Amino acid sequence: MEDEDCYADWMSKMPSHFWDIPLWNLAIPGSHDSMSYCLDKQSSVANSTPRVVQVLDKYFPCIVRPCIMKWATTQEGAISNQLDLGIRFLDLRIAHKVKDPDEVFYFAHGVYSLLTVKEALTEVVHWLDQHNKEVVIIALSSFEGMNLDQHRDLIQFLIATFNKKICPKSVTPSLQECWNHSYQVILSYDDDSSTGYVELWPRCLYWWANKSDPNLVISYLEDKKNKGRPGQFFAAGLNLTEDARYVLCHPCQSLQSMTRHSYSLLMKWVKQQRPGSGQACLNIICADFVGIFSSEFTQLVIGLNQIEA
Repeated sequence: MEDEDCYADWMSKMPSHFWDIPLWNLAIPGSHDSMSYCLDKQSSVANSTPRVVQVLDKYFPCIVRPCIMKWATTQEGAISNQLDLGIRFLDLRIAHKVKDPDEVFYFAHGVYSLLTVKEALTEVVHWLDQHNKEVVIIALSSFEGMNLDQHRDLIQFLIATFNKKICPKSVTPSLQECWNHSYQVILSYDDDSSTGYVELWPRCLYWWANKSDPNLVISYLEDKKNKGRPGQFFAAGLNLTEDARYVLCHPCQSLQSMTRHSYSLLMKWVKQQRPGSGQACLNIICADFVGIFSSEFTQLVIGLNQIEA
C-alpha cells in the first residue's frame, strides 16, 4: 500500500487477515481539531476562550483575531481531502453561537467556523457514498453553548444524516462486521445527553499532552502507554499546544511553523509504535496539518498495521 492514490480506500485494500480484528486494535490515522481549516476570522471570539481574550477582542479585533487564527488553525485541508489522505478519525468540536436565535451548529476553536455542522457532515456522507468499504470514527465533543434541547436536535440530525451507516455501540466493529452490515460511521458523543441512544458511542479518550515542546509531548504519551491502554477506541495526540507565554515569546511564529519544526521528531516516534491489544499498543494517532508537509503521517500510521502483521 505504498501508492498514495490508494489511501482513500486503504481499509478496503487491507489483507484478509485484518478483516476480523476489532478496529480499536488497528492503527488509524486521525486529524486533531479536524474542522479548524475553515475558521471565520470575521466571527466573534468563541465563548470558551479566556475572558481576557474576549474583552481584548471587543476593543482590538484587528489584532486579536489574526493572532487567534495563527494559533487556532490546526488543519489546512478540507474534510473530504483529509479522508482522501487516509484520515479515519475526525475530531469535531461543536458549538452554538452565543445569542444566536437560529438552531444552527458550528465548529469552534478560538473563533467559530464558516461551515456549519450540517454542511460538513453532509460532505462526509457524500464521501462515504463514494467509498463504501471505508469506516470513519467521528468524535463529537465540547458542545459550547448548547442546552439539552439542542443536544437532542443535534443527535436527531446525526441519526437522520448517517442513518443505516451508523455502527451501534453494541457491536464489536471489525472491517468484516462493518462490511457485512454496511456500517461506515462510528459516532462518539462526549456528553451525558447521549445516554440511551444505541447509535452513539461513549467518549473517545484523547491523550493530550498540552505542551509546546515535542519532547514533552512524546514523554507524556510514553507515560500514558506505560499505564496501559483503554479497552476500546482511544487517540494519542501528537499535537503541540502553545500557551500565552509561548505566543508572546514567539510573535513571528504560528502553530503551523511550530509543528513544522517538530515534524521529523514526531514522525520518528510514530515509526516506533505498534497497534494491537497489548498494554503499550496504540489505536488512533492524531496530528495537526495532516498532508500539508507530506503524506508521510498517514502512510506511517497505516503502515504500522503491516508491521504488526
